[in-house]
Amino acid sequence: MTGASGEASTAASIAAIVRAGGEHVPELLGAVEEMLREVAAGHGEELGRHAGSTISAGGKRLRPLLVLLSAGGRTDDERALVRAAAAVELIHSATLVHDDVLDMAPLRRGRPTVFAEGGRAAATQTGDLLFARAFALLAANGDGEQVRALSDASTALARGELLQRADAWDASISRERYLLRCELKTAALFQASCELGALAAGIDGRDALREFARRIGLAFQVLDDILDVSGPAERTGKHRGTDLLDGTVTLPFILARRRDPGLEAIEPRSIKTPEQAEEICDRIAATGALDEARETALEQVAAAKAVLPRTLADRQREALELVADSVVARYS
Repeated sequence: MTGASGEASTAASIAAIVRAGGEHVPELLGAVEEMLREVAAGHGEELGRHAGSTISAGGKRLRPLLVLLSAGGRTDDERALVRAAAAVELIHSATLVHDDVLDMAPLRRGRPTVFAEGGRAAATQTGDLLFARAFALLAANGDGEQVRALSDASTALARGELLQRADAWDASISRERYLLRCELKTAALFQASCELGALAAGIDGRDALREFARRIGLAFQVLDDILDVSGPAERTGKHRGTDLLDGTVTLPFILARRRDPGLEAIEPRSIKTPEQAEEICDRIAATGALDEARETALEQVAAAKAVLPRTLADRQREALELVADSVVARYS
């Protein structure tokens, strides 16, 4: 799928989810966007500019959408729900800014990063601002359980980043170790999104919603790692094999090494140029490892849909199932 058609497919998937969620969802998403713009402003010209550019480049707002959908229909305090959804997106944005500092990344979604435009100090401070504002928003809801849920997710993100750094350049890591990393770095914030929605609306089924979110978070990260190998750059906003150049060993490489003795013999530190990374990506794809990795993601999506509580309203269930399907649509 080309970059333009891939973006169109994802946008269509999100639009279908919003429609399925009910007439109140577009209104609430609009309120989330307005709150995010307010957060970006009022903290000095430089920080405001960097925070605003980070938020405006924030993708399809899947995590805030999970918050709103997990709450079901309209709630008694929709402002609290909007704050929870905005807080999740702020944490997500903060982690991306900090990741770009650690990776010294020039581009994010095809656009210059805060690190590239303002330097390490500006990017670090922008990420710190977004983290701080996320918890300030959520604290205004007056619910310690909501703060705990987001704090737990933030702790998991930090643990995941440390684990990824510890695993750097280590081609011997297991599939299980890789999936643990995915749970911490990606699935944890999906879980918090669903839990925050349920808490803000005061509904039951939090454990099942968290398990649903854990599984779609795993599928999301696996498919993201497949895209790093398959590209193209105009679709992903980065060169193929960026993970290889960063020393990040992902599932496609783990699986391909089992299939190709030549790949098994390669020392990850020897992959130093974009051209070498592209060549390794071609070799990974030739083994069939991408199809095997995709099957892993599809299994997680199917399991996620199966675990949704039977007590959910039909409309809510349909919308959440569409979220799960949209994860796969990014790759198909």
